[in-house]
Amino acid sequence: MIPEAWMSSPWFSMVLLPVLIFFGRIVDVSIGTIRVIYVGRGHKIWAGILGFFEVLIWLTIISQIMQNLTNPVLYVGYAAGFGMGNYIGMRIEEKLAVGLQAVRVITARGADALVNKLREQGIGVTVVDGRGTEGPVDMLYLIVRRRDAPWMLQMIAEHAPDAFININEVRSVRGGVFPKTPLNVVKGIGSQQRGRPFSSQNPLRRKGK
Repeated sequence: MIPEAWMSSPWFSMVLLPVLIFFGRIVDVSIGTIRVIYVGRGHKIWAGILGFFEVLIWLTIISQIMQNLTNPVLYVGYAAGFGMGNYIGMRIEEKLAVGLQAVRVITARGADALVNKLREQGIGVTVVDGRGTEGPVDMLYLIVRRRDAPWMLQMIAEHAPDAFININEVRSVRGGVFPKTPLNVVKGIGSQQRGRPFSSQNPLRRKGK
């Protein structure tokens, strides 16, 4: 139990309490950021669990704010924790790499080597003939787990460096062919690539066909 005299001291109200609010806000906003992402992807149970802890922490923080409305340092700690919590929450979600991605690859004819490589690793690929502005093209459609994205992008970069790629989030799928083991682990891709978003791995951002 913290003595009341110590809680009323300037050291507690101007230094320790703002720091506690700052870190508490980081935790609750990080949880909230992950919860929103889970809601969008249909993970109902996890979203409910995270929502419980998010609100519990927020109520604890806001109760301290309401008891110290004349302390502007608390406002700074609250706002700073909110901003940092958004960043940290997004970074955590990237590391978790939860969910599926729909990938459409458009490349010049002759993508057999790439298709065979993807299928060898258990990734289902649908190939459709098409015609682009520069002539005939192969259009590849596939669904991959986000944790397999680094390996997949590496394979495309090696076999079709000029490919055009479009990637979208997928809420849910039924059926399909997926590898049983995470490919970024099997192939030993560096830890600096694991869990990073597609936008940060852009060796494939070339002109489309």
